[in-house]
Amino acid sequence: MELLNYAFMQRALLAAVLVGITAPAVGIYLVQRRQALMGDGIGHVAMTGVGLGFLLTWSPVWMATLVSVLGAVLMELIRWYGRTRGDIALAMLFYGGMAGGVMFINLAPTGSNANLTSYLFGSLSTVSESDVTAICLLASFVVLVTLGLRRQLFAVSQDEEFARVTGLPVRALNLLTAVTAAVTVTVAMRVVGLLLVSALMVVPVAAAQQLTRSFAATFAVAVAIGVSVTIGGTVTSYYQDVPPGATIVLLTIGAFLLLTALAAPLARRRARTAAGAEPAADPTECKIPATREAGDGIGV
Repeated sequence: MELLNYAFMQRALLAAVLVGITAPAVGIYLVQRRQALMGDGIGHVAMTGVGLGFLLTWSPVWMATLVSVLGAVLMELIRWYGRTRGDIALAMLFYGGMAGGVMFINLAPTGSNANLTSYLFGSLSTVSESDVTAICLLASFVVLVTLGLRRQLFAVSQDEEFARVTGLPVRALNLLTAVTAAVTVTVAMRVVGLLLVSALMVVPVAAAQQLTRSFAATFAVAVAIGVSVTIGGTVTSYYQDVPPGATIVLLTIGAFLLLTALAAPLARRRARTAAGAEPAADPTECKIPATREAGDGIGV
């Protein structure tokens, strides 16, 4: 393929594959916890990290990782100990992160709104070798956590009280989930963008749930969808000169709509199969009458 002759496209495709794996791998736990918007909130607070990276002339990816992890941990602490509800904590992350990012990027001597835009919506041509190295390291962490601790994370996501009774460190696992989500956001921001990364964490999982019933199957199908749409969106972006983040998200929504349309006839077929497998009930005339008890009024 022609696009593989260019180093920046090689880096973009590698980053896209890693994003396609990590985003749904974390998103499946967020969906189970009913925290689908958590990735969006972390994406906004990561904007402050990007702005600080330009202001301090440090890597925006690593600075965004640090700031987003701190923001995710703060959100969990507010949820545990604060009287403020979780949705208000998310709102603070939204607005404070956006304001901090815009402020710091404008204070930076080499920063501009154009720099911030490439992180907000993704940019193929700006994925550098250092970005790829950071993305590979961060993606390795995400994969190790989401696969290595999948049973524990699933238990906590399903029922925190039951997980606590069984002896699992619920608070530590909740913090680890938040940190992993924050890392995933920074992994995806160079390809999808901070404002759109939440869609890639949630929509592939929702699409996979249309066809699957088990957690393992949902996980596998969601990752397959994520990799397919990120590669497809990256290739489309190269040939059609369209924004990669928007293309990837639209392809993801298209996959969701397609699988939703396929799920209805599949569910009807399963229902017919289940109905056909049920044993037929005995006819009324073949039923054995109940035995009369002694002393029911019948003579000896």
